[in-house]
Amino acid sequence: MLEKIKATSSFIEGTLKARPDTAIILGTGLGGLVEDIEILRTLPYSEIPDFPVTTVDGHMGQLIYGKLGGKEVLVMQGRFHYYEGYSMQEVTFPVRVMKFLGVKQLFVSNASGGLNPEWHVGDIVLINDHINFFSEHPLRGKNLNELGVRFPDMSKVYDERLRNKAKLIALENNINVREGVYVGVQGPTFETPAEYKMFRILGGDIIGMSTVPEAIVARHMNIKLFGVSIITDSGVPGEIVEISHEEVQQVAMKAEPKMRLIIEKLIESL
Repeated sequence: MLEKIKATSSFIEGTLKARPDTAIILGTGLGGLVEDIEILRTLPYSEIPDFPVTTVDGHMGQLIYGKLGGKEVLVMQGRFHYYEGYSMQEVTFPVRVMKFLGVKQLFVSNASGGLNPEWHVGDIVLINDHINFFSEHPLRGKNLNELGVRFPDMSKVYDERLRNKAKLIALENNINVREGVYVGVQGPTFETPAEYKMFRILGGDIIGMSTVPEAIVARHMNIKLFGVSIITDSGVPGEIVEISHEEVQQVAMKAEPKMRLIIEKLIESL
């Protein structure tokens, strides 16, 4: 695994001719951030050795090197999900590669279902913690000490300093943001009403099918992490309606400009 990580990072660095210390993973319906990036080079996932290829609508499947907020960034336009059939090692492989490319802070976005009855569809949520309900753990197996310790601490997965900066940026731009706990599940089905209720009782505010594996691996390697989500459907009793992936994308795209502003200003402040 370590040899593959190093080989892939060397290939990317040689192709893009860059080592930015900031990376972004764009989630469902949030690929529009690319419009704000001064793109210098792009690299399709299909051309990167040992990189998975995304199979989900709304995930373009390319690595972008460019400038955002005056800073050099590496952007994954599309991520990989456990429900696509990939192992956790494959899902998190790009984050491992980012570490060897010199990435020090990672920004992760996603679309989520709302569990908190006080929140609404379209709300932006800054993730301050998560609950892992994936059936496979990304650190299962032999630990590679060059990547991180065997038993990494998970008390502060999401960087408080970055989150506080984001709250200030939101306040200055009259953007209402929430802050809460993300529940990670494997999917690909949306949750049943009983499942929504259970996850809320357990302490979740939002729920989705990504982010947690990447967050765990980023923490394992001491990469600072900022997570942000758009609530695209409600799991609150009395508000649950039949939902499709297309509708999730549409809601995410409507709220996207506000999220884009927060991320761009946050990167500019680094």
